Amino acid sequence: MPAFDLPLDQLRSYRGRNPRPDDFDDYWSAALSELAQVRGEVTVDPVAHPARYAQCFDLTFTGVRRARIYAKYLRPNAAHPVGPAPAGPQPAVVVFHGYSARSPDWFDLLPYVAQGYSVAAMDCRGQGGRSVDPGGVRGNTLNGHIVRGLGDDPRNLAFRQIFLDCVQLTRIVMDQAEVDPARVAVTGASQGGGLSLACAALEPRVKLVAAIFPFLSDYLRTWEMDLATDAYEELRQHLRRFDPTHADVESMFATLGYIDIQHLAGRIEAEVLMATGLMDTVCPPSTQFAVYNKIRSAKQHLLYPDFEHETLPMMSDRILEFFSARL
Repeated sequence: MPAFDLPLDQLRSYRGRNPRPDDFDDYWSAALSELAQVRGEVTVDPVAHPARYAQCFDLTFTGVRRARIYAKYLRPNAAHPVGPAPAGPQPAVVVFHGYSARSPDWFDLLPYVAQGYSVAAMDCRGQGGRSVDPGGVRGNTLNGHIVRGLGDDPRNLAFRQIFLDCVQLTRIVMDQAEVDPARVAVTGASQGGGLSLACAALEPRVKLVAAIFPFLSDYLRTWEMDLATDAYEELRQHLRRFDPTHADVESMFATLGYIDIQHLAGRIEAEVLMATGLMDTVCPPSTQFAVYNKIRSAKQHLLYPDFEHETLPMMSDRILEFFSARL
């Protein structure tokens, strides 16, 4: 089997390179305490959509640091043409998107509604969608979110706030009358996979996680492999612009440890389905195994030996099977 990363037997025991801050647990306890003080100011506004079996809504809420976060929210119509509307609270799925992108189209979320689930899909603050990051200017920042806040207090790291947005949206979904909070799953690919794992780590009521080639893990390993390109390009550019002699490179990666999902993985209580392409040069396999190997809950890992950071055949069907059998 062709390979550019560690051999598979070494990947199965790899535990990551990026350092974990000594106060990591305190950092996230304080972050969750900050989130608990936020007044969500949730609004849910109907959206006209031709799907006869779904009700669609624009859902917005106020996150930490006064960001206004947008999500699509869909639930089964009472007159469900696919079959009788389910009685009582039902499962829900929360979907997270890839880096710099936006939430999927309504059409792409409808299969979950057809299954009888409610579904929410968030636009990450400052990326390609409608969420607003009030970091001095309105509008999108698109890239640079990994390094945003590196020159400041670690509590101002952009992905700290994005992780908390994911938790907040999931809690809002759990609070909906039509949703059973004990049957909520989270899913996504790349950044969405990383956010799904982070969300489950910080909200223990999440029941299931389906994460495809997760981003945001083991930054030091990616840099050491000379793969700080594509999605991780900002690591290289940050050093070139702000630390050209690497005088503070150790401090940089130590700070990034606060938002490294491998260090959150041990907190996950949900059952996890993860998928990795072993030729992935965007999110190297070793960085993904660093997360997977630290998950202590029930888990399974699907490997695609010849695939890169791309659509993985049959993966959508596997996720639906995974959810349907357990929700």
